[in-house]
Amino acid sequence: MNTDRQIFHNVCPRNCYETCGILSTVENGKLIKVEGNPKHGYTHGRLCAKGYAYTEYVYSPQRLKYPLRQFPRGSGNWQRISWSEALETIALKIIELHDRYGSNLASGYDKYSGNLGILHYATEGMFRGLGSHTKIHGDLCLSAGGDALNYNRGQGALCDPEDMAKAKGIVLWGVNPARTAVHQWSFINRARDKGAKLLVIDTLFTPTAAQGDIYLQIQPGTDGLLAMAVLKYIWQESRLDLDFIQRHVHGWEAFESYLRDEVSLEEASAITGVPLEGIKDLAEMYLESPCATWVGFGVQRYSNGGQSVRGIDALVTLTKNQHQQGGGLYYYNWLDIFPFNIKNFPLPPEQEKAPVRSLNIIHFAQEALALKDPPLKLLWLASHNPFSQGQNLQHWRKLVSQLELIVVVDLFMNETTAQADIVLPAASPFEEYDLHSCYWHQWIAINQKAIPPFYEARSDLEIARNLTQVLNGLRPDFSSFPWQLSALDWIKAELTPEILKQLEIDNWEELLQGPRKYKLKGVSREVQGYPTETGKFQLMSRGAKENQLPALVRFKEQRIESPYPLRLLTPQSLLRLHSQYRELSWLNLEKEMDAVELNPQDAEQRNLKEKDHVIVLNDRGSCFRRVEINPYIPQGVVVMAQGDTTNQLLAGQNTDMGIHTTGARGAAFYDSWVEVKKK
Repeated sequence: MNTDRQIFHNVCPRNCYETCGILSTVENGKLIKVEGNPKHGYTHGRLCAKGYAYTEYVYSPQRLKYPLRQFPRGSGNWQRISWSEALETIALKIIELHDRYGSNLASGYDKYSGNLGILHYATEGMFRGLGSHTKIHGDLCLSAGGDALNYNRGQGALCDPEDMAKAKGIVLWGVNPARTAVHQWSFINRARDKGAKLLVIDTLFTPTAAQGDIYLQIQPGTDGLLAMAVLKYIWQESRLDLDFIQRHVHGWEAFESYLRDEVSLEEASAITGVPLEGIKDLAEMYLESPCATWVGFGVQRYSNGGQSVRGIDALVTLTKNQHQQGGGLYYYNWLDIFPFNIKNFPLPPEQEKAPVRSLNIIHFAQEALALKDPPLKLLWLASHNPFSQGQNLQHWRKLVSQLELIVVVDLFMNETTAQADIVLPAASPFEEYDLHSCYWHQWIAINQKAIPPFYEARSDLEIARNLTQVLNGLRPDFSSFPWQLSALDWIKAELTPEILKQLEIDNWEELLQGPRKYKLKGVSREVQGYPTETGKFQLMSRGAKENQLPALVRFKEQRIESPYPLRLLTPQSLLRLHSQYRELSWLNLEKEMDAVELNPQDAEQRNLKEKDHVIVLNDRGSCFRRVEINPYIPQGVVVMAQGDTTNQLLAGQNTDMGIHTTGARGAAFYDSWVEVKKK
C-alpha cells in the first residue's frame, strides 16, 4: 500500500500571546499529527495542550459540515441547504435591503478574534466592497492600556519579549503566563538561571504567583496606587535620577507635588493590601535595572484601568528601565505591521463617498437598536460568539427580534449560531492558506493549506469571494470586492517590499520554508525623543485632558456603587480560549467551568460549604455553580472562569480609556458584582 505522507507549516490562529508555529503531518489527505515547529524562534517547537488537541478539533463529530437554515428562528429546526441556496438567499436579502433603503447601511457585521489570521479580514473587505454598510469599532481586550501608552509615550510599540531573558529582575503585574503564555517562561527562566528575581503582583494566587520569588497580593483595581506608592518611596529616598527626568520627562514638577502631597505609603498599603515591606521590595526591583515589567490585560479591565497602566508605565520610565536592555514595559506590540490590503483595497469613487456607520463592539446590540434611517436588518457574525462572551444580553435578545436575516459563520454550533437563520461552516486553520503576525512576539508566518476542507467547510475569504460573485451575478458591479484574488494573491499583496525587507527575505515564497522575525523600526533602547507633542515621556498629557481624563499620571480611585457585595473576577480557563475548544473531550474541564471560588469567610457568612450547589446572581442574570473554597482569594472577591453562562453576570461597564486608539472605551469586565446563595 502506497502511503502519501507530507509535512506542512501551520500557525495557531487563536487570540493568544503565542501564535505558535506548527508542523502538521498529513497522511493520504488526513491530518494525523501536529507538533511544534522548531524553526519558530519564539515558540521553539512546543505547543500548549490546546495546540496538541487540533487533530480532535479538526475531525470532531460536532463540527459543522454543511450550510444550514433554521426556521423559525430559535426553534432548533435545522435543515441542510446547498451553498448556492445559502449564498443566493443572503445576496437577495442584501440587494432587497439596498433597494428598500437606498444604501447598504441596513446590512452589517460583528466580527472579532476567533481567528486572527490576516486573511480573515476578508469579512471586513467583503462589506467594504458594498460601499455603505454598518461595521464595528473598539476592542474587547486591551484598548484602555493602549490609550494609556499613547498618552504617555505616543506609541504602543514596546519591547521584544525575547529580551526579557536579559533582565535582572522581572515583575509580572496582573498576568498569568503559566496559564495564558507558556512559551514566555523559557525567556523568564533564562533570566532566572542568571540570577534574576521574579516578583508577581496579582489579586489571585495563580500558578504563576506560586513560581515567584516574591508574591504581592493586591486588592482589585488598586494597581495604579501601588505604582504611585513605589515611586513615592523611591522619591523619598532620593534615588531618582532628576537630571534624566528633567531632560526626558514632561510634567515632573506637577507629578512631584502629587507624590509629596497626596500619596501616603501607609494609606497606599492599607488600600492596596500590599504591606510596606512589599512596597519596598518592589521598589528595590526597579532600582536594580534592568527590570522587565509585563503588564497583563486584566490590569486595565476596571473603570480606572487605563489610568493604572499610565501609572505603571511611569514607574518603569522614571526608574530608567525603559532604556535598559532586558528592561522596560511589556504589554503588546500593536504596530499595524501590515497595511491589511484585504480590508482596505481601493474603492470606486462613488463607493469611497458612501456613508459607513460604525458601532462600538462592546455595546453593539444597544447601539444597533437605536439605529434609524435605516435600521439594521441584516447581521453577519463571524469569529465571535457574543451570546457566550458579550454583555447586556437583554439587548442582544431584543436586537435578534428586529433583524430580518442573521448569518453566522462558525465551526461548531454555539449560543450565537442558535439565534441564526443561516449558519455557514467555517474551515479550520489546516484547510486554508493564511498569514499571521502576533500582538506579542515579532515572528511572521504563512499558514499552509494542509488538508481538504472538512465536508463543505469554507474559509472566510472563500465565502467572501463566493458571495461577491453571486451578488454581482444578480446585479452587475454591486460589490467591488476583488473576488478574483486567491489566498496566495492576497498573501503576496500583504507582504510588501518594505515588509520583506524587515523580514530579511527577497520574496514571499521564502516564508513557505518557515517563520521569520520582523525587525521592528523605531524601537530603540537609546534615550531619545518620544513621538509626543512635547518630544518627551508625558507625565502630563494634553491629549488625556482633551478627552476629559486626568492630564496627570495619578491614581484614580474607583467609585463603587452596587447592591451586591462580591466582586466577580473572570479569568481565562486553562484549556479553553473564551468559548472555543469546549467541544473537545481531550480538554474536558467541566470541573473548572462549574465552579465558583470563594474566600472561607465569605462562604461561612453565607453558610456555604465545599461542593454546595449555589446560584450566582445579580440584576443582570444568574447561573448555577458548585462552591470551591479557596483561602488564597481575598475576602469580597469571587472567581468564575469565563465562558458558558458567566457572561450573563457582566455589568457592561466601560473602562476609562480606549477612544484614542480604537474609537471606544474598553470593557471593564472586572467591575461586576454578584451575590452567591445556596440553591
